[in-house]
Amino acid sequence: MAASTDPGTTDTGTTDTGTADATDTGATLPVDADLLQLLTPTGARVVTPENAAYRERVAHLDADALRGLYRDMVLTRRFDDESTSLQRQGELGLFPQALGQEAAQIGSGRALAPQDYVFPSYREHGVAWTRGVDVADVLRQFRGIDHGGWDPDEHNFHLYTLVIGSHTLHATGYAMGVQRDGLVGTGDATKDTAVVTYFGDGATSQGDVNEALVFAAVNESPVVFFCQNNQWAISEPTTKQSRVPIHQRAHGFGIPSLRVDGNDVLACYAATAEALERARSGGGPTFIEAYTYRMGAHTTSDDPTRYRTSEQEELWRRRDPIDRLRLLLEVEGAWDERWAADLEAEGDALGERLRTFVRGLGRPSTESMFEHVYATEHAVVTAERRWFEEYEASFTDEGASRTHDQHGGAR
Repeated sequence: MAASTDPGTTDTGTTDTGTADATDTGATLPVDADLLQLLTPTGARVVTPENAAYRERVAHLDADALRGLYRDMVLTRRFDDESTSLQRQGELGLFPQALGQEAAQIGSGRALAPQDYVFPSYREHGVAWTRGVDVADVLRQFRGIDHGGWDPDEHNFHLYTLVIGSHTLHATGYAMGVQRDGLVGTGDATKDTAVVTYFGDGATSQGDVNEALVFAAVNESPVVFFCQNNQWAISEPTTKQSRVPIHQRAHGFGIPSLRVDGNDVLACYAATAEALERARSGGGPTFIEAYTYRMGAHTTSDDPTRYRTSEQEELWRRRDPIDRLRLLLEVEGAWDERWAADLEAEGDALGERLRTFVRGLGRPSTESMFEHVYATEHAVVTAERRWFEEYEASFTDEGASRTHDQHGGAR
């Protein structure tokens, strides 16, 4: 194909693909020739006959919409940075950064319809943002005072799951339920529902994920498996987990798959929109591999300098998803300095709100341990609660006297 004459576009002949190749320091897998990319790291749109259908899916995103995606990514990163700082100050027990994965999360999250349901792992802060979850509430869990911090049914966004890969089974089961409720393939865009589950490359080595793929395939369930391949399962590189691009493993289950540039917010949006449309219409599951990079540590308890090189990190810093979209906005005349200054101020306000919120959180009541054992009150839990109340009261003079009388003497 001849190079496009449109400003800010390129063709498949470009060498600036933004993906790891054999010469990259610390490169993982060979680049899939079918990798979907709509935007290069230099902010140029990719125009090829092969990606025409995907370009059509983002054609409606005007300058305001693109600035909206940029805002989402910038504020998500500010949340990430502020949360990391709070953990370093002893305000949080732990925090898993999403640094570098903003495009994969915001692009896919913004493709969702209100009725779609999301099952995240524990790093999907950007997706939580797109679903209307107050990110301050996300920190309740990492403060250790709540099981989650938000109402899943209010946002159609399930609580974070710390057990690697287990939530993919929950997502598949929920999708099977959606089928049985008649919410698939009706042709009603406000009714037909899809389910998305997010997980990392390391989770694909877990049996739960493979079992979920089996059930989703044989039941043709409306679920999208969105794998953020950030190339490191803590300290284990993807080369130690798979000899082929991860998305190709879905073929063995009979599930169509796609590999997308995970640092390209437009490509992630388009790929997810296509998969969701297929799911809602009754076309069954799709597996998306977003090829990205975990620019930060696995969690704040991890030291990535022990297992990867500074050269590799610098390589991926040059492919920063936020910089990529900013360059596009500049190329297309959609960048506005006053708007950018307002966004920076909005980020500062978010940071201040997060600091105030976290430092103002109290300790959870001990009795809260009894509240979510069963969906409804259970006799055994009621008895345990009563015993605990008596036990706790026994540490006061009044309580000790009452307990002594109730039990007819010394205990």
